This record gives sequence, C-alpha cells and structure tokens, in this order.
Amino acid sequence: MSVLSRSRAAKIIGGFAVVGVSALVLAGCTGTSTPSDSGNAAGGGDFPIDCNAAEPASYTPEYSSTSTGPAKDLTYNIGTALPVTGNLAFLGPPEIAGTELAAADINAANKGVNINLIQGDSGDTDNKAYETEIPRLLGAGATAIVGAASSGTSLQFIDQVIAANAVQISPANTSAAFTGYNDKGLYWRTAPSDVLQGEVLGNLIASEGNETLGMIVLNDSYGTGLACFTKKAFEGAGGSVVATSLYNTGDTNFSAQIEDVLAQKPDAIALITFDEVSTIIPDLTASFAKDKLFFVDGNLKNFGTQFPNGTLTGAKGTYPSVDPDSTATFRSTLESFWSGKGNPKLEDFTYAPESYDSVVLLALAALKAGSAAGPDVAANMQAVSGGKGGGTKCTTYAACADIINGGGEADYDGVSGPITFNDVGDPTQATIGVFEYGDDNNYSWLRAG
Repeated sequence: MSVLSRSRAAKIIGGFAVVGVSALVLAGCTGTSTPSDSGNAAGGGDFPIDCNAAEPASYTPEYSSTSTGPAKDLTYNIGTALPVTGNLAFLGPPEIAGTELAAADINAANKGVNINLIQGDSGDTDNKAYETEIPRLLGAGATAIVGAASSGTSLQFIDQVIAANAVQISPANTSAAFTGYNDKGLYWRTAPSDVLQGEVLGNLIASEGNETLGMIVLNDSYGTGLACFTKKAFEGAGGSVVATSLYNTGDTNFSAQIEDVLAQKPDAIALITFDEVSTIIPDLTASFAKDKLFFVDGNLKNFGTQFPNGTLTGAKGTYPSVDPDSTATFRSTLESFWSGKGNPKLEDFTYAPESYDSVVLLALAALKAGSAAGPDVAANMQAVSGGKGGGTKCTTYAACADIINGGGEADYDGVSGPITFNDVGDPTQATIGVFEYGDDNNYSWLRAG
C-alpha cells in the first residue's frame, strides 16, 4: 500500500509516498489553471509547463466554533456539484450514487442528523454549469457542497462557497493547487493530492522498461500538476520526458497533439486527460503500441464495446483506490441501491467510496458540532476523521454516531480508507491502485502502487 502523509501548512508542498519500505520526499509542483493555446507542445527535452509557477503559499486556517453537540434532531442541507454533464460525466453516476446511499444510511440510522440532499451539476469549465448551479444550491439552503470532481472546475467556484461560509468537500479533487489554498478551513477532500499519484505513475512507467515518455495533457490545474509529478518521478527513475502536448477543455480534435508526441518516438505515452481520451484512443492506437499507454484517474474507465475488442489490451492506469476485494460488499450494495431507484447499471465505481465517505464525514462533524453551519462543521471535520488522535475506530455512520452521542470521540475509517485529515483538510492516508486493461477494453486491479 502507498501511504500519503501531507501537511498543507508547509511553505513548500511536501509529500511522503511510502512504497514498500522506502520513503520518498517529493518537492511539489503544479501547473497554472490559465489555459494556453491548444497544441502547446514540447519535444526534444523541452517541457511546456512551469512546475514552479503555482507553488502555494504557507497557510494554516484557524477553526473556531461555539456550537456544541451532539445534535438531537438536526436537518442538514447538503448540495452536490458533481458531473452530470461535461468531460467527467462518466464519473457522475458512481459519485452521485455514493452520496445518495450515504444520505439514505444516515437517515435510516436516525441518530441525530437528517440529510436533505440537493443534487446539482458541476459541468466543466467549458459548459460552466456551476455558474447557475452553485447559486441555486446555496440559495436552497445548502451549507455544504460535495464536489466538484474536476479540480479545475472546483477552482472556479470555491471562493463563492467560502464566501457563503459553507463547507466544500470533494471526493475527487487531486490537484496540489488546493494545498495551501486560503479557504478559511472550509475546503476538504477525501481524495489524495496528485503528489502521490504522479509518483506512482512515473515509477510504474519506468518499471516497465520505458526510457522515454510522451504525454498528452489537459491544460488545467489537475492535468499540468499531475504531469509535473509524473515527470519528476519518471526522470528520478532514470527516464526522460521527450514530448508533452497540451489541450484545453472543450477541444474536440487532438490530431495535432498526437502527431506532436508521436514525432518524438517515445517508448510510452501517458494520457493525462478526462473523457477526451475517448476521441484520442482510436487515432493513437492505430499507430502506437496499446500496451505502452498509461491512463490516470481522470480517464480510467471501462470502455467495453465502445472500441473493438483488444483495442486497449495491456494498457495500464492508476487512480486512488483500495483493493476492490475490500469494497466488494459496498459496490454490491451501491449497485443494488442505485439500480433499485430505476437508474442504469453502474459501469464504473471510481470515486464512489470517496463520495460516500464525504457525506458521512459531514454528517458526523455536524452531529458532533450540534450545528449544520459551515464553520461549525469545519471545526469538527478533522476530529471525526481521527486526525486529532485518541478517537475510537468505527466504520459506519451509525456506529460512529453512537460513540459521539455517548460522549466519546469517533474516528471514522471509511469505505475509501482511513482518510485521517490533517489540520488543513487533506487526507493523510491513501492508496493508489494500478490497473490493467483486458481484451474486453475493461480494466481490472493489478496491485497497490
């Protein structure tokens, strides 16, 4: 298991990725969220991303709350800004299902907090659904927002949520840009920073015997940051990034990016994209070895019959995930719950556990605070995750609520893992899974990175 321990209060982004018995200290880098022209490419050793440009300043939030719990009969309005539309829409169903199952479990427990879930669409930075959805959710009384999935999208509305004194928690934001963000302590995430995924991905590519790497990269905070961390790890393992080509959200033609990268004849290609990869795959696999392609959390999905059998055989990818065997019961329960509501069968479960855990943690913090106000909930998020130590381990809302209602300190270990927030809202423990595609263009678990 790869365990990430991080402090967002550090002036320079620090990360420890523990793989086996070795510990590597990584200096952070992340790209700017300001788009440049599509097709911005570099070859021959040049790199079109300034990995030092967006190092966050030191920031330590101050939490204050005069509210005390436990709550007795508290209604908590939680809005979601998850991708119903846009370039991460394939992640919408598992994430939305996760939030709805969590709300159902919390309400069925009847232990002090009742969740009123208000679903919304984050969209992406092209269709900008969040511009109307966030005001609608806040106007409907939501004092917490779950989402967005896309880091770049979250960065478009995080200040609006903070200004409303609401909590924002994302199940899928991985950009290091949130580390050190001046958020008044109101922003949290149950997914780890890409400091870890980049380290795992870069070393995975090198471990397969590849000496040169090309990358096609989404030009936003997520894509450029993950590209930086991957480059650092790959080059640290002795490899060389020989070509990197950027594109912007909303682009539909990627022939220039493919040509730019292929011209440098890399041994392997990392696709750091969202669902634009569906357009990239047919052209790229026509002239490049499919088992030398590497996917990431933003595009690792079960493509199935979308492509002819064997299109992706041997391709690999990474995303934050525990061993699926440990979440088999959860996935079965989630599928039955979701399908039972008349929804299509879930094709992917990416970030469903993190979405479920996000709602449970909000509810536990509100229960402990005796309040659904954003600052009150935020002041208790670290404690209910076990981040302050001394709590009693529990793995369900009901069990944790019993501890809190009995006057104790609960330490929630979620479906996605221990979580254990640090004092600025980042999880300090996470696992990056390594997956491989079969002949059916669907992926399966290989190991923890």
